[in-house]
Amino acid sequence: MGISPVLPSTGLLPVREYLLVGLTAAAVTFLLTGLVRLAAFRIGAVASPRARDVHVVPIPRLGGVAMYAGVLAAMLLAHQLPTLGPSFTFSLDPWAVVYAGGLITVVGAIDDRFELDSITKLAGQVASAGILVLLGVQWLAFWVPWEGSVLVLGPNQGALLTLLLTVTMINAMNFVDGLDGLAAGIGFIAAAATCLFSLGLLAQAGGDVHFYPPALIAAALAGACLGFLPHNFNPARIFMGDSGAMLIGLMLAAASTSASGRINYTVLRPTDLVALYTPLLVVVAVLFVPLLDLIMAVVRRTRKGLSIGHADKMHLHHRFLELGRSQRRAVVLIYLWVGLFAFSAVGLALVKQTGVMVLGICVGLLAALAVSALPWIKERRASAAGDR
Repeated sequence: MGISPVLPSTGLLPVREYLLVGLTAAAVTFLLTGLVRLAAFRIGAVASPRARDVHVVPIPRLGGVAMYAGVLAAMLLAHQLPTLGPSFTFSLDPWAVVYAGGLITVVGAIDDRFELDSITKLAGQVASAGILVLLGVQWLAFWVPWEGSVLVLGPNQGALLTLLLTVTMINAMNFVDGLDGLAAGIGFIAAAATCLFSLGLLAQAGGDVHFYPPALIAAALAGACLGFLPHNFNPARIFMGDSGAMLIGLMLAAASTSASGRINYTVLRPTDLVALYTPLLVVVAVLFVPLLDLIMAVVRRTRKGLSIGHADKMHLHHRFLELGRSQRRAVVLIYLWVGLFAFSAVGLALVKQTGVMVLGICVGLLAALAVSALPWIKERRASAAGDR
């Protein structure tokens, strides 16, 4: 699992190439989304307003198709670049994302049009996650702090853990896709944070090309989310649908799992623990809101004796709106908290001055709390003024 001295190394970080990959994904996604919107109207892939929905007019879906096209274009470009091209030779991770992402997008697109049942969607999710596992994207080991050792997973254990993590992420992102621009924005923040962490691993490896895939996957996803966001931010002209939300979840899981396989487990110091856990911390941090939302939804529906897949209007983003916030304010506020969690986790792993990083996190936390409390403060002042 460690870094082998015989692995090829460029000695430099291909930051410009990653930016080019991300911009390509963004441009292709942005340009194709308009065409996908017209196609969605033509084939009837339209979300009509329901009691639990926030939108009040029919909105086309299938945005995930344009996002996958952006990811595919970015991957094909990276394959042709002399710097990033070798990552397709030394690892199957990028190809795994292309194939698994294609399958999950097809499943999501069918659901966007015909509304598949939950069992069929779950089968598609497991099949897509299985492609990742079969092509080598899986957890192989992790540090057990209370034993002070590395637990090496067997093939079956690693495959099961990867399947569970991937399916959980897919459904978490699907659950949070309830406000205009919410899933796309969270996907961009998550992918950007994961890309930054992966670049840190790449720097520690001295530019070893074996460490290219995690940042490549994350950069392509970040670009696709960024390119789709202008079409999806309130007021949305198109929804990403299950095709987009499930694609984001799968690619985030793939990027984090790919990064975990590049950590040096053979030489560990106490100061390496935070860096070692960063893939997991990033996953938890960037998906804190949707995972919390998912858990609350399961508990809420189970207590009422309803199916876990039963829809309602009690998600966290619905509650933000009930408190009087506009869609844009609710979404930006969630962006703020997700960004704080994500980049704090990455910063603790990459920044050597831990004290400075902790101070910065505290300042960011206070700022986020102040921004979050501002609407309530204004409301109470207005209420107090009205009572006089």
